[in-house]
Amino acid sequence: MLRCGVVPLPPRPRPLGQSSMLEALVRFVHVLRRAGIPVGTDQVLAAARALEGLDLGRREDVRQTLAALFLSRREHFEVFDQAFDLYWRPRASPARAGGRPPTSAAPAIEEDATVLQRVLDALAAELPADREPLLLERETRTLALAPDARERLGARDFASMSAREMEQARALMARLTLPVPEIVTRRRRPAVDGPLVDMRASLRASLRGGGDLLPLRRSHRRRRHAPLVVLCDISGSMQAYTRMFLHFLHAITNDRDRVQVFLFGTRLTNVTRPLRHRDVDLALRQVSAAVADWSGGTRIASSLAEFNLRWSRRVLGQNASVLLITDGLDRDAGAGLSDQAERLRKSCRSLMWLNPLLRFEGFEPRAAGVRALLPQVDHFLPAHNVDSLERLAGVFDPRHAGRRPARQSRPAPAGAKER
Repeated sequence: MLRCGVVPLPPRPRPLGQSSMLEALVRFVHVLRRAGIPVGTDQVLAAARALEGLDLGRREDVRQTLAALFLSRREHFEVFDQAFDLYWRPRASPARAGGRPPTSAAPAIEEDATVLQRVLDALAAELPADREPLLLERETRTLALAPDARERLGARDFASMSAREMEQARALMARLTLPVPEIVTRRRRPAVDGPLVDMRASLRASLRGGGDLLPLRRSHRRRRHAPLVVLCDISGSMQAYTRMFLHFLHAITNDRDRVQVFLFGTRLTNVTRPLRHRDVDLALRQVSAAVADWSGGTRIASSLAEFNLRWSRRVLGQNASVLLITDGLDRDAGAGLSDQAERLRKSCRSLMWLNPLLRFEGFEPRAAGVRALLPQVDHFLPAHNVDSLERLAGVFDPRHAGRRPARQSRPAPAGAKER
């Protein structure tokens, strides 16, 4: 018989139509909803009726039946499978009845790198704290950090983090936001006490009264967030930071509706659409499938030339800001990079450069690519840990939305000592 390994069931068996199995089914639906799968009440009732005619000992029949009733989108299938395997488990043997569930009853979290974090969060939120299974303890502990541990983690370099610290850093970056300033557009919105007179709306209102009176209708300019374009280097020299930067880009892409993300190594790839997926694991998997030049060479000049030619007019309208994430180590020794960077700078409101090499206090612009880019950027900032990404929010201060941002001073030469 199929039994719920997460929700404790009464010792005496009950048929599906009675309270125990229905309660387990409802709790499973709650887990699916928390994980992002919409399941309606009519679907739950249909599932309860369908399971009455099934042999509950045949897990695959139960899985396929619930999937057919609950799922309507392709991206929900993997989330459902993970939730089903972790929630519905075979009943433990009598020797194990008083202990924790065996690790072989469900896929091992340590061995399955594709387990979705939101499924684990949904299960942890639905389960009682005293009956939380062993398999979930490692994942849920990473979400809570003491203040001193949070401070140490924020200052730790991505390249020197352990696997556990990287998981904690990803959880922190998932909540990062950038306060992108709002800009005034040409479009208007009706307002009772607006500063502008809407003559077209005023004339239409006068026609309703025969044209004798001209009631003034007022409006104001609409405001919306300025676009943000991100160009991120995924070459071999950036390999230690690429994965964490992608988690950061996923967070800001889902926080704003006008964010465009491009990855480049030896070629340029637009990954905006995959990153808009709410689930970070599925989003990064789609990004990996779309990009063909991971951890290869770096051709910054040719990538910027392609962006300026194909994408600049499409995505750099309405005072867009550009975020360039690269170490500046160009395979072509900066040939033509200065001209392309200048053209990019003239097409956007501000150009911000995040460079992981700035973690060294004595960083000097010796590489040809770095020397070509530096004169064209407005902000030259480090990007090697969580704190540096959080400080980036200060660059997007809304108080500076109306004027061109000031150029940042260059770091003074010193010994190559890491911060």
